[in-house]
Amino acid sequence: MQVSVESVSNLGRRMTVQVPAEEINQQVSSKLQQLAQTVKLDGFRPGKVPLSVVEKRFGEQARAEVSNDVISKTYEEALKQENLNPAGTPSIEPSENSDLFEYVASFEIYPEIVLPQISDLNIDKPVAEVAESDLDEMMEKLRKQRVTWSDVDRASANGDKLTIDFEGKINGEAFSGNSAKQVPLELGSGSMIPGFEDQLVGVSASDNKSIEVSFPADYSASDLAGKAAIFDITVHSVAEPVLPELNDEFSVSFGMPEGGIEKLRSEVRNNMERELEAALKTSIKQQVFDCLIEKTALDIPTALLDREIDALVKNDQLAADTVTDDVSRASYENEAKRRVSLGLLIGEIAKINQLQLDPDKIRITIENIAASYEKPEEVKQWYYGNQEMMAGIQSLVMEDTVVDWVIGSANINENSTTFSELLK
Repeated sequence: MQVSVESVSNLGRRMTVQVPAEEINQQVSSKLQQLAQTVKLDGFRPGKVPLSVVEKRFGEQARAEVSNDVISKTYEEALKQENLNPAGTPSIEPSENSDLFEYVASFEIYPEIVLPQISDLNIDKPVAEVAESDLDEMMEKLRKQRVTWSDVDRASANGDKLTIDFEGKINGEAFSGNSAKQVPLELGSGSMIPGFEDQLVGVSASDNKSIEVSFPADYSASDLAGKAAIFDITVHSVAEPVLPELNDEFSVSFGMPEGGIEKLRSEVRNNMERELEAALKTSIKQQVFDCLIEKTALDIPTALLDREIDALVKNDQLAADTVTDDVSRASYENEAKRRVSLGLLIGEIAKINQLQLDPDKIRITIENIAASYEKPEEVKQWYYGNQEMMAGIQSLVMEDTVVDWVIGSANINENSTTFSELLK
């Protein structure tokens, strides 16, 4: 076997492999002889079919099978001999003459990765804690989730909820979706076009009012965008919000019959601290990855990029529960490049520094994920029983392992921040 390799681009390689024709002919002859012992043809007893007949009937098939076997075997041997690491499936172009069997394999190789000096990287590490004011703010949000409404006999204010009928016209003409009845509208919610809610502050039940507003220039219905409209409003009721007291009864409404409001506050704080820990980890991981990509010049193999784009398109289509061929693959290219680059960099750092997956970290990661579900034990069992999901967890843990290693060698600058700022 003779092998020659030509570089056609930074990553592109064109590898020519030559095998003596005699070797191919011997294998074809051997295959036909074996076939003659077992083949059944009309007019011949089993095992008595002349070799010439077998060759005429099955010669092309046998030669094609031998060619495929030789390509499969010699391709791997040639890669090893030339110390090549292909990225993706090669394109094979076989040819044959009386003297030799030859094929050309075209493929891209994985890029050579020159990692930056990790000690030169500057990483900002946010530092925050869950303060009592953060907890109070979260409890207030929980109160608002349990809001009820009480009708009032007064003029409306921001935060009140109206029940209205409306009918709109543009230049005296009705338009699609211009009217509705018994519509609940919370003033200040921003659920209507700008100016609509503001002009209803101060109305009372049974009032009728006409307001003039303009649809935004970027309004979703292009035939209405930028146009002025007059809406006739009938107000049926004005209701003010009634928030529940933060007491033991309130905690029961969140599924905590024992421990009272202090138990609820404790559980909420625990959830916030888990959320904070995840946000801190995400922030520093993002900075590490950004630094690695910025400081590393990396050629991306087309095969890896195409495969990642395929995965992104498939995930989006599954999330939307629809499949369409009308997909702009270019819109996924930047995200795909980032993912492929990170995969290559993480793999290289792990290999060079002999970083290994820690079973305890895998277990803790699964437990942390499961803790946010109602039945954590079932979630944990589901992960351990699903090979694809476990592979995802292992990939995540390796990312964290690499990030921890980088943090241990880079320049870390601690920046104090708050829970609310970090989670924005």
